Amino acid sequence: MIRLVDQAKRAGDTLGGAIEIVALGAPVGLGSHVQWDRKLDGRLAGALMAIQAIKAVEIGAGTQVSRVFGSQLHDQIFYSRGKGFYRRTCRAGGLEGGITVGGPVVVRIHMKPLSTLRKPMMSVDIRTKKPFAATVERSDVSAVPAAGVVGEAVMAFELANAFVEKFGGDSLPEIRRNFNGYMRQIADF
Repeated sequence: MIRLVDQAKRAGDTLGGAIEIVALGAPVGLGSHVQWDRKLDGRLAGALMAIQAIKAVEIGAGTQVSRVFGSQLHDQIFYSRGKGFYRRTCRAGGLEGGITVGGPVVVRIHMKPLSTLRKPMMSVDIRTKKPFAATVERSDVSAVPAAGVVGEAVMAFELANAFVEKFGGDSLPEIRRNFNGYMRQIADF
Protein backbone atom coordinates (compact mmCIF):
# COMPACT_ATOMS: atom_id res chain seq x y z
CA MET A 1 0.00 0.00 0.00
CA ILE A 2 2.82 2.40 0.90
CA ARG A 3 4.53 1.72 -2.44
CA LEU A 4 1.26 2.40 -4.29
CA VAL A 5 0.77 5.70 -2.42
CA ASP A 6 4.36 6.70 -3.21
CA GLN A 7 3.85 5.78 -6.87
CA ALA A 8 0.65 7.85 -7.09
CA LYS A 9 2.36 10.79 -5.37
CA ARG A 10 5.25 10.75 -7.86
CA ALA A 11 2.74 10.65 -10.73
CA GLY A 12 0.69 13.54 -9.32
CA ASP A 13 -2.25 11.20 -8.97
CA THR A 14 -4.65 10.17 -6.19
CA LEU A 15 -5.95 6.89 -4.78
CA GLY A 16 -9.20 5.65 -3.30
CA GLY A 17 -9.64 2.48 -1.33
CA ALA A 18 -11.78 0.16 0.72
CA ILE A 19 -12.34 0.52 4.45
CA GLU A 20 -13.68 -2.29 6.61
CA ILE A 21 -15.51 -1.26 9.76
CA VAL A 22 -16.37 -3.88 12.39
CA ALA A 23 -18.58 -3.27 15.43
CA LEU A 24 -18.27 -5.87 18.18
CA GLY A 25 -20.81 -6.46 20.93
CA ALA A 26 -24.00 -5.34 19.19
CA PRO A 27 -26.86 -7.18 20.88
CA VAL A 28 -29.41 -9.28 19.05
CA GLY A 29 -32.42 -7.32 17.84
CA LEU A 30 -31.29 -3.81 16.92
CA GLY A 31 -33.17 -2.48 13.91
CA SER A 32 -36.44 -3.74 12.46
CA HIS A 33 -37.74 -6.05 9.77
CA VAL A 34 -41.18 -4.44 9.88
CA GLN A 35 -40.60 -0.99 8.40
CA TRP A 36 -38.30 -0.22 5.49
CA ASP A 37 -36.96 2.94 7.10
CA ARG A 38 -36.03 1.17 10.35
CA LYS A 39 -34.00 -1.64 8.78
CA LEU A 40 -30.56 -1.20 10.30
CA ASP A 41 -28.67 -2.38 7.21
CA GLY A 42 -30.44 0.27 5.12
CA ARG A 43 -29.79 2.95 7.70
CA LEU A 44 -26.10 2.03 7.91
CA ALA A 45 -25.77 1.97 4.13
CA GLY A 46 -27.47 5.36 3.74
CA ALA A 47 -25.43 7.02 6.46
CA LEU A 48 -22.14 5.59 5.19
CA MET A 49 -22.93 6.54 1.57
CA ALA A 50 -23.40 10.12 2.76
CA ILE A 51 -19.69 10.35 3.63
CA GLN A 52 -17.86 12.48 1.09
CA ALA A 53 -16.43 10.44 -1.84
CA ILE A 54 -17.89 7.09 -0.72
CA LYS A 55 -19.30 5.34 -3.80
CA ALA A 56 -20.26 1.89 -2.50
CA VAL A 57 -21.21 0.17 0.74
CA GLU A 58 -21.02 -3.57 1.36
CA ILE A 59 -22.44 -5.42 4.34
CA GLY A 60 -20.92 -8.81 5.12
CA ALA A 61 -20.10 -10.65 1.90
CA GLY A 62 -21.33 -7.61 -0.05
CA THR A 63 -21.21 -7.98 -3.82
CA GLN A 64 -20.14 -11.63 -3.50
CA VAL A 65 -23.73 -12.57 -2.54
CA SER A 66 -24.73 -12.46 -6.20
CA ARG A 67 -22.00 -14.91 -7.22
CA VAL A 68 -22.62 -17.92 -4.97
CA PHE A 69 -25.32 -20.46 -4.15
CA GLY A 70 -27.40 -19.94 -1.03
CA SER A 71 -25.85 -22.98 0.58
CA GLN A 72 -22.45 -21.29 0.24
CA LEU A 73 -23.65 -17.98 1.63
CA HIS A 74 -26.16 -18.19 4.45
CA ASP A 75 -24.85 -18.26 8.01
CA GLN A 76 -26.07 -21.48 9.59
CA ILE A 77 -27.33 -21.41 13.18
CA PHE A 78 -25.88 -23.74 15.82
CA TYR A 79 -26.50 -24.28 19.52
CA SER A 80 -24.36 -25.40 22.42
CA ARG A 81 -24.98 -25.18 26.16
CA GLY A 82 -21.96 -22.95 26.72
CA LYS A 83 -22.52 -20.52 23.84
CA GLY A 84 -26.26 -20.69 23.29
CA PHE A 85 -27.28 -19.95 19.70
CA TYR A 86 -24.42 -18.92 17.43
CA ARG A 87 -23.15 -18.84 13.87
CA ARG A 88 -19.72 -20.03 12.74
CA THR A 89 -19.63 -17.54 9.86
CA CYS A 90 -20.53 -13.87 9.41
CA ARG A 91 -21.26 -13.60 5.69
CA ALA A 92 -24.45 -11.60 6.36
CA GLY A 93 -22.32 -9.05 8.20
CA GLY A 94 -24.13 -9.50 11.51
CA LEU A 95 -27.48 -8.33 10.09
CA GLU A 96 -30.40 -10.35 8.80
CA GLY A 97 -33.72 -8.86 7.73
CA GLY A 98 -32.54 -5.45 8.92
CA ILE A 99 -31.81 -6.66 12.45
CA THR A 100 -28.57 -7.44 14.29
CA VAL A 101 -28.04 -11.12 15.04
CA GLY A 102 -25.58 -10.77 17.93
CA GLY A 103 -22.33 -11.21 16.03
CA PRO A 104 -19.91 -8.64 14.68
CA VAL A 105 -21.47 -6.05 12.35
CA VAL A 106 -19.15 -5.95 9.32
CA VAL A 107 -19.35 -3.18 6.72
CA ARG A 108 -16.99 -2.11 3.95
CA ILE A 109 -17.07 1.30 2.32
CA HIS A 110 -15.36 2.13 -0.96
CA MET A 111 -13.92 5.58 -1.50
CA LYS A 112 -13.11 7.07 -4.89
CA PRO A 113 -9.77 8.78 -5.53
CA LEU A 114 -9.73 12.49 -4.70
CA SER A 115 -10.68 14.67 -7.67
CA THR A 116 -8.09 17.36 -6.95
CA LEU A 117 -4.94 16.20 -8.72
CA ARG A 118 -1.42 17.57 -8.98
CA LYS A 119 -1.51 16.90 -12.69
CA PRO A 120 -4.23 18.81 -14.55
CA MET A 121 -7.15 16.95 -16.07
CA MET A 122 -8.98 18.21 -19.13
CA SER A 123 -12.16 20.25 -18.90
CA VAL A 124 -14.17 22.61 -21.10
CA ASP A 125 -14.60 26.37 -20.70
CA ILE A 126 -18.30 27.07 -20.06
CA ARG A 127 -18.40 30.21 -22.17
CA THR A 128 -16.13 29.38 -25.12
CA LYS A 129 -16.73 25.62 -25.08
CA LYS A 130 -13.02 25.19 -25.77
CA PRO A 131 -10.98 22.53 -23.98
CA PHE A 132 -8.45 23.53 -21.35
CA ALA A 133 -6.42 21.93 -18.59
CA ALA A 134 -8.01 22.32 -15.18
CA THR A 135 -6.27 24.25 -12.43
CA VAL A 136 -3.72 22.28 -10.44
CA GLU A 137 -4.67 22.28 -6.79
CA ARG A 138 -3.03 21.07 -3.65
CA SER A 139 -4.11 17.49 -3.08
CA ASP A 140 -3.54 14.68 -0.68
CA VAL A 141 -2.73 11.39 -2.37
CA SER A 142 -5.46 9.59 -0.43
CA ALA A 143 -8.11 10.46 2.14
CA VAL A 144 -8.84 6.82 2.95
CA PRO A 145 -7.25 6.88 6.44
CA ALA A 146 -9.33 9.92 7.44
CA ALA A 147 -12.47 8.39 5.91
CA GLY A 148 -11.92 5.31 8.06
CA VAL A 149 -12.20 7.40 11.22
CA VAL A 150 -15.32 9.12 9.87
CA GLY A 151 -16.83 5.75 8.87
CA GLU A 152 -16.30 4.33 12.34
CA ALA A 153 -18.04 7.36 13.87
CA VAL A 154 -20.96 7.15 11.44
CA MET A 155 -21.45 3.45 12.14
CA ALA A 156 -21.21 4.01 15.92
CA PHE A 157 -23.79 6.80 15.68
CA GLU A 158 -26.28 4.64 13.74
CA LEU A 159 -25.80 1.70 16.11
CA ALA A 160 -26.27 4.02 19.09
CA ASN A 161 -29.47 5.40 17.55
CA ALA A 162 -30.81 1.86 17.06
CA PHE A 163 -29.79 0.98 20.63
CA VAL A 164 -31.64 3.98 22.09
CA GLU A 165 -34.70 3.24 19.93
CA LYS A 166 -34.85 -0.31 21.27
CA PHE A 167 -33.97 0.31 24.92
CA GLY A 168 -34.95 4.01 25.22
CA GLY A 169 -35.42 6.03 28.32
CA ASP A 170 -34.79 9.44 29.82
CA SER A 171 -31.55 8.54 31.58
CA LEU A 172 -28.61 6.19 31.24
CA PRO A 173 -29.74 4.15 34.30
CA GLU A 174 -33.17 3.65 32.68
CA ILE A 175 -31.62 2.60 29.34
CA ARG A 176 -29.25 0.23 31.19
CA ARG A 177 -32.20 -1.27 33.13
CA ASN A 178 -34.15 -1.80 29.90
CA PHE A 179 -31.13 -3.36 28.20
CA ASN A 180 -30.36 -5.67 31.14
CA GLY A 181 -34.01 -6.78 31.28
CA TYR A 182 -33.97 -7.55 27.57
CA MET A 183 -30.74 -9.52 27.89
CA ARG A 184 -32.23 -11.59 30.75
CA GLN A 185 -35.33 -12.23 28.65
CA ILE A 186 -33.45 -13.50 25.59
CA ALA A 187 -31.08 -15.57 27.74
CA ASP A 188 -34.06 -17.84 28.51
CA PHE A 189 -34.17 -19.02 24.88
